[in-house]
Amino acid sequence: MSGLVLAIDQGTTSSRAVLFDGDMKVVGVGQKEFTQHYPASGWVEHDPEEIWASVVTTVKSAMTKAKCGAADIAAIGITNQRETVVIWDKATGKPIHNAIVWQDRRTAPLCARLRKQGLEPKFSRKTGLLLDPYFSGTKIAWMLDKVKGARKRAENGELLAGTIDSFLTWRLTAGNVHATDATNASRTLVYNIEKNEWDTELLRILGIPAAMLPQVKDCAADYGSTDKSLFGAEIRILGVAGDQQAATIGQACFQPGMMKSTYGTGCFALLNTGADMVRSKNRLLTTIAYRLDGKTTYALEGSIFIAGAAVQWLRDGLKIIGKADETGKLAAEADPTQSVYLVPAFVGLGAPHWDADARGAIYGLTRNSGPAEFARATLESVAFQTRDLLDAMRKDWKSGNARTVLRVDGGMVASDWTMQRLADILDAPVDRPTILETTALGAAWLAGSKAGVWPTAEEFAEAWALDRRFTPQMDAATRNTKLKGWRDAVRRTLSA
Repeated sequence: MSGLVLAIDQGTTSSRAVLFDGDMKVVGVGQKEFTQHYPASGWVEHDPEEIWASVVTTVKSAMTKAKCGAADIAAIGITNQRETVVIWDKATGKPIHNAIVWQDRRTAPLCARLRKQGLEPKFSRKTGLLLDPYFSGTKIAWMLDKVKGARKRAENGELLAGTIDSFLTWRLTAGNVHATDATNASRTLVYNIEKNEWDTELLRILGIPAAMLPQVKDCAADYGSTDKSLFGAEIRILGVAGDQQAATIGQACFQPGMMKSTYGTGCFALLNTGADMVRSKNRLLTTIAYRLDGKTTYALEGSIFIAGAAVQWLRDGLKIIGKADETGKLAAEADPTQSVYLVPAFVGLGAPHWDADARGAIYGLTRNSGPAEFARATLESVAFQTRDLLDAMRKDWKSGNARTVLRVDGGMVASDWTMQRLADILDAPVDRPTILETTALGAAWLAGSKAGVWPTAEEFAEAWALDRRFTPQMDAATRNTKLKGWRDAVRRTLSA
């Protein structure tokens, strides 16, 4: 059993541990949800201690289900919710504040102030990102300013900062390793993605001491070993990647022009642009897809903040459904003559609009509108938002095929209705793989290939298998009418 590889998948709403065998088959899974904290409107926090406890619990659960010990595990790969950030005490490891989550909007005023000073082009040129509360840098600055004594302690070298992968690596190695990978670093707003280093000028602008930040490594690299007291023996940590980049790897999108989209809490589409760092003219992000053996591969990314979270809203907020998987069946029962649109700007709108102040809205309601129409509007909103991203990518990526095949993963892709509607709205094929654990699989491949127990990138790509291809069935007139209605709804929702 010594060829096992463990993926720690630390997500926005739950932590998961997935054990794969030498044939890349899942042999053990542990999962635990944790608390979402909303201290103010538009604010989202997590308790880092609860995250840590959930990770340890799920790893032990996966090991129990696989009937294995730590000595049987060749390596660990970590993937994580990106942009969510923690600051902790260097001596004790204790966080000074709750983690501020990627969805959090509290730094919108700071971003607006920086834009007013004309600084967005500078940040965008160096980081590939826009000035939006989404990214980690302004969150770190907020904590340093708002937590009593934090800035002085940071300047004195007493505090460390990092995304969730860094915090987990620090804890797993008992404080021996403070590191991150290039993909997570590229989402902080203070990492120069062309030079592959923390940017001194941007750190100065945000008032972040460089000494707080982790060492940046390749995605497949030595991140130390777990403390033997945790799982009974040391386990090497050999891979780290942000969740969307891990999914890109798990989908074997290694060639320029390949595209994947993950439908979880949010929706994130990445288009591999190879060594070409494409500067978007359509308000997409330029980001690092992965860095292997010192070679950086770039991507264009479109980020949608609300996808599966809108289905959770139907379940927990409106109580229209009892379980998420009921949504597709309910949507299929909707009245085809009604044109109901949901713009799920619950925490603002992401790409390509980047409107932090927009808030959710629903249009086209009639007296006959009911749960089925709400369900259809919710699922269609994901397809419409993806179409907006794909249109922007086609404009930016001149070398790309106009009829891109989209590889999909995430919880929502199990719904045939949703995937068919996605293909209809995109007017492009949608490929669902046989293995839906693509985020965990990508993290596991990084670690397993580095450990020498898993195949090369080329062999891994050949092993990718299709479950089903969804092809467009909707006629052009219907599609165009729906898109026109969607764009009108978005226009009405934008804050300015």
